[in-house]
Amino acid sequence: MSKVTKEDALLYHSRGRHGKVEVIPTKPYSTQFDLSLAYTPGVAYPCLEIEKNPEDVYKYTAKGNLVAVISNGTAVLGLGDIGAMAGKPVMEGKGLLFKVFADVDVFDIEIDEKDPDKLIEICARIAPTFGGINLEDIKAPECFEVERRLKEMLDIPVFHDDQHGTAIISGAGLLNSLELTGKKIEEIKIVVCGAGAAAISCSRLYISMGVKKENIVMADSKGVINRKRTDLNKYKQEFITDRDLDTLTEAAVGADLFLGLSAANMMTKEMLASMAKDPVVFAMANPVPEISYEDAMSTRDDLIFATGRSDYPNQINNVLGFPFIFRGALDVRASTINEEMKLAASKALAALAKEPVPDVVLKAYNVESLKFGRDYIIPKPLDPRLISCVATCVARAAMETGVARYPITDWDAYKSNLDKRLGDHIKRIAEISGI
Repeated sequence: MSKVTKEDALLYHSRGRHGKVEVIPTKPYSTQFDLSLAYTPGVAYPCLEIEKNPEDVYKYTAKGNLVAVISNGTAVLGLGDIGAMAGKPVMEGKGLLFKVFADVDVFDIEIDEKDPDKLIEICARIAPTFGGINLEDIKAPECFEVERRLKEMLDIPVFHDDQHGTAIISGAGLLNSLELTGKKIEEIKIVVCGAGAAAISCSRLYISMGVKKENIVMADSKGVINRKRTDLNKYKQEFITDRDLDTLTEAAVGADLFLGLSAANMMTKEMLASMAKDPVVFAMANPVPEISYEDAMSTRDDLIFATGRSDYPNQINNVLGFPFIFRGALDVRASTINEEMKLAASKALAALAKEPVPDVVLKAYNVESLKFGRDYIIPKPLDPRLISCVATCVARAAMETGVARYPITDWDAYKSNLDKRLGDHIKRIAEISGI
């Protein structure tokens, strides 16, 4: 993959129509009659129908396919608190991914407000516009409270992708890694490097998958989260260990999984060497992981290794999750995205990685073959099967847990409709791949 330069990135964002997204009308507008239907006087009729029956908003407006990508710019990618306006390119990019991968429309909304109470109020007041809310790049620990309270207040899906997206994708990787190594999830020991939103959410999801809480050791920049610490917020306190450990180096000894959600070069070759047989390392700091691929692979030959980067095997990329999770949730008008829906997404991704990989994917990544194994534990982001695989499982889980308000009755027709939604995307992949 070619190296991305500053000049390339700035040109990409600035050439032609500035930015990455636009709004396109979906109804005719070429005649006076069309405009009279679109606006006054015709628009009064759907307004009155919605007033009588609020559910008709899904029939007469774009609400059902519209997601708000909302950020206050306090934790943007690896850039930190750069402000709402500076974070806008990221939110536009999220909108592009939603549309390209799952045909979900997005308004990106950057809110210049750091007070969590005020941020929650703003989000709640604009919620009638949307079928779902994707919270993005809001710093911990405020992000936990913002999401929790909005989920309680609103009857549409609210999803903080920095937390749950990473958890869902890495959870799929964990399930498949354990299958390859023959280890039992209830017996593995995990060391978590980092204690922010993603680290805590990953740990919670792994516990719901079967990991024992007492087998998780979490470390932040000051060391292991243990009972000696007096500086822990309530979210970190959830993962206090009773083991007599103070440093990340100590915690890595005998661990089956190293989960890195922190900063570059936090893991040494010596730490990796001290881990258990057939270790799994998810080094997800971007752009430089906790340990480099080269250092990791030269240290252990029994290793399963994943990063957040696209230029190495096993990329743990949130784009494998959020577009399709929202697709499934929107299609059944789910009132929330619950734990069962997240687990369904993880299991769907894990299962897809075991299926034969179509030629269109091999061409897109310029490889001769991809087969389930240590270098292929999760699907590739350009796999066109993702939408029907993940969205279907998420929608089904919503129905089974009673949060769906528009149940699907014909699953074959639904899957066919999903594939049609992705038609243009598949064509673009084929063009890029020379198929």
